[in-house]
Amino acid sequence: MKRLLQQMAVLFLSLCLAFFLWCPALAAGEGQPFLLSPETEEAGETETETPGEAKPQPAAQEGAQTADLGLTARSAVLMEASTGTVIYEKNADEALRPASITKIMTLILIFDAIRDGRISMDDQVTTSAYAKSMGGSQVFLEEGESQTVETLIKCIVIASGNDAAVTMAEYIAGSESEFVRMMNERAKALGMSQTTFEDCCGLTDSATHLTSARDVAVMSRELITNYPEIENYSTIWMENITHVTNKGSSEFCLSNTNKLLKMSNSFTVTGLKTGSTSLAKYCLSATAKKDGVELIAVVMAAPDYKVRFSEAASLLNYGFAGCRLFRDNDEAREALPKIPVAMGVASEAALRYGGDFSYLGMNGEDFSAVERTVTLPETLTAPVAEGDIVGNLTYTLNGTTLGAVDILAAEAVEAAGYRDYLKWMWEEMMLAEQG
Repeated sequence: MKRLLQQMAVLFLSLCLAFFLWCPALAAGEGQPFLLSPETEEAGETETETPGEAKPQPAAQEGAQTADLGLTARSAVLMEASTGTVIYEKNADEALRPASITKIMTLILIFDAIRDGRISMDDQVTTSAYAKSMGGSQVFLEEGESQTVETLIKCIVIASGNDAAVTMAEYIAGSESEFVRMMNERAKALGMSQTTFEDCCGLTDSATHLTSARDVAVMSRELITNYPEIENYSTIWMENITHVTNKGSSEFCLSNTNKLLKMSNSFTVTGLKTGSTSLAKYCLSATAKKDGVELIAVVMAAPDYKVRFSEAASLLNYGFAGCRLFRDNDEAREALPKIPVAMGVASEAALRYGGDFSYLGMNGEDFSAVERTVTLPETLTAPVAEGDIVGNLTYTLNGTTLGAVDILAAEAVEAAGYRDYLKWMWEEMMLAEQG
């Protein structure tokens, strides 16, 4: 019996070897994995999407923009932060002077530098003569005065200090002009098509230092979603800092320019930045939270000081009255099974979801009725790369598709070669002999 098994094994090995010699491309492991079911590929749903990206929600945007809120500001946008859905807009893409709202991008670059380890909150930063010379809103830093990065962030966020903004720009980039180049590069990467920065603080009332309400909402979203710690500073109403110079030490009170923080509201104000010059008029990017929803209200070129706050509050009240946000993540989802892999060095591969999912409803939807449907092929064909899209998780509500999240391979599986097959057959032979 053992002799017969050995002869059969030798015959099978010979056939395998002949097969791989006849198909050199397959023997080299050049086959492609079967990633999606034919129905999904035919629909073209994954050709231009990034893994984990939710499908767009045009219905939510179109229905909300028809409201007449009676705004007197020249331009305005209301955006939901987690999805980036625009709920309301008025002249959203008109290029206007942003004044100190410019500092939102300055703050993004500061927090980028902290995240990347190029600077730290405790670094001591020295003010130059040029930074001290900034007019407008300032915290009266002296030439040669040192403050920590964290203190300068407070000066920028709370008191809108132009001198503090330039001090940080010089510290990060060596000069304000180089920092401005970085600002414009970051804006371009975010798709801020109406934006050109000429300084880091908005003091320049140049006809070409421009942005739009939509672009301001985009960069505000970038700041609050990537660096939620900004809320620790943008919600401070008043705080003292200490100036230490050759003349001695003195206390200076930072007072928040965002008066929306102290207004009576049905929502929680979390920031973000004011701005005004004689030509830009009165601008505001206001952020707020309520019932798990975070909104960004941008008002530009409001006619007076108080209107920017009242109209931002109107936008936020309008948004919170109708918005319902559905969120889903790995904690709430079912665990994914391993999927079989054909012609690979491993017989199966682990899977993972491509990211969290958010959907913004504007019509009081009952999200408890949301249905989840996992679509996966029966098997994959090696090679499989980690991160390959192999299926999707689709969300539907009352028969309407809300969106989907990609399902990805969580590990790589290389294609098996003839040596792998020889090894496996040899192991089978040894087991047969031992039996």
